[in-house]
Amino acid sequence: MIETGTWGDELQKLGFSSFVGVPCSYLKSLINYAINECDYIGAANEGDAVAIASGASLGGKKTVVLMQNSGLTNAVSPLASLNYPFRIPLLGFIGLRGEPGKPDEPQHQLMGQITTRMLDLLNIRHAILSDDPEQAKQQLAWASQEIELLHPFFFVVRKDTFTEVPLLKQEHTSAKNVLKKKKTAPDELPSRYDALAVIHSLKDDKTVLLATTGKTGRELYDIADAPGHLYIVGSMGCVGSLGLGLARSVPDLDVVTIDGDGSLLMRMGSLATIGFCHPPNLLHILLDNNAHDSTGGQRTVSHQVDFAEIAASCNYRSVGYAHNLDELRSAISEWKRNKGLTFIHMRIAPGSKQPLGRPTIQPYEINQRLQRFITDHRLRRKD
Repeated sequence: MIETGTWGDELQKLGFSSFVGVPCSYLKSLINYAINECDYIGAANEGDAVAIASGASLGGKKTVVLMQNSGLTNAVSPLASLNYPFRIPLLGFIGLRGEPGKPDEPQHQLMGQITTRMLDLLNIRHAILSDDPEQAKQQLAWASQEIELLHPFFFVVRKDTFTEVPLLKQEHTSAKNVLKKKKTAPDELPSRYDALAVIHSLKDDKTVLLATTGKTGRELYDIADAPGHLYIVGSMGCVGSLGLGLARSVPDLDVVTIDGDGSLLMRMGSLATIGFCHPPNLLHILLDNNAHDSTGGQRTVSHQVDFAEIAASCNYRSVGYAHNLDELRSAISEWKRNKGLTFIHMRIAPGSKQPLGRPTIQPYEINQRLQRFITDHRLRRKD
C-alpha cells in the first residue's frame, strides 16, 4: 500500500496543494489528507469539480481533481469541450469501482469495464496507480511531466491502494446572505448584446470576463475582444465553477462570470459550492432570456424559477435583480466598490445580433493570452 501522508507530501512538493473532489470510498484517505492538510473544495458533482480545478489552473494553481469512476460520465462534458480545446491540464485520481474480477455493487459493473477505455477516448494520459511506493513515485514524476506539457493525466486507483487517514476537521462556512433585492418592477427586456455592452464598459485592467457558451461568448467577442476575456465553448453550465476556481487562485483580480438560464439550470448545484466558498472577488451575472437561443430558441423553465432566492439561500453575500440597463450598470458599479460574492439576475429578450460571427482566435490561444494577462497583472502589483 501507499502511505497516504507521504504521497500527499510528494504531491505538494510538485506544487499540487489544491484539491477539488467528489467522495469516493477508494479515495477517502487521499480526500481526508487533502481536507486535513491542503486547500480542498468538495464539489456538487464531478463536472463541476473539473471546471473548478480548470479555473484554478487558469490562475496558475496546480490542482488535483478526485472522483469515483461512476462520475467520469458527469465529467465528460468539460473534459472533452473545455480542457481539450483550451489545453487546460489537470491531475486526476479516479477510484476504480467495479474492477473486472472483483466483487462490487451492480451499478459499477459496466464502468469498471470501460473506465480506461473512456480515458483513451478522451485523449487523457492515464495509469493504474501502483501500490508499490517506489513505482508510484516514478509514475507521479511521469504525470507531472505530462502536466507541464499541458496534457491531463489521471491515475486509476484500485481498492486498498492508500493507507487509512482519519478525517481530523470539517470546514464550516461562515458565509451568509446579507443583502437580497427582489424583483419590484416590470422588466424592460433589453437585448443580450446591449447588456453585454454595459458589462464590458465597466471592466478595468484587473477584470476578467468569462462568458458562457453559445451566443453569449460570441456576442461579447463581437463587442470587443480583449486579453481578459474567455469565451467558453461547450462545457455548458460550467462558467460559474470555472469562475470560482479562477477567483480563488487570483484573489486580487475581479472575476465576472456571465451565465445564461439554460446553462445555470443544467448545473445549478454549483451555486451551493460557490456560496460555500464565497470568494469576494466573484460577480455572477445571469442573463435570462427563457430560451436556448443558440439551438433554435426552445424555451427553458426559467420563467418559474426564482434564481435570486436560490442564490441567497446558497449564501451569496449580495443578491440583486436588474430590471433595466441602468440598474445593471448600478449593480456592477456597486460590486466594484464594495466587493463580496454577488449574484445579479436580469431578464433579457430572446434573440441575438444578426449576422453574428464566431471568435477566430483558437481556445488554447485564448487560454495562453489570459494567462499572460494574469501574469502581467501580478507584475504590475509588484511594481
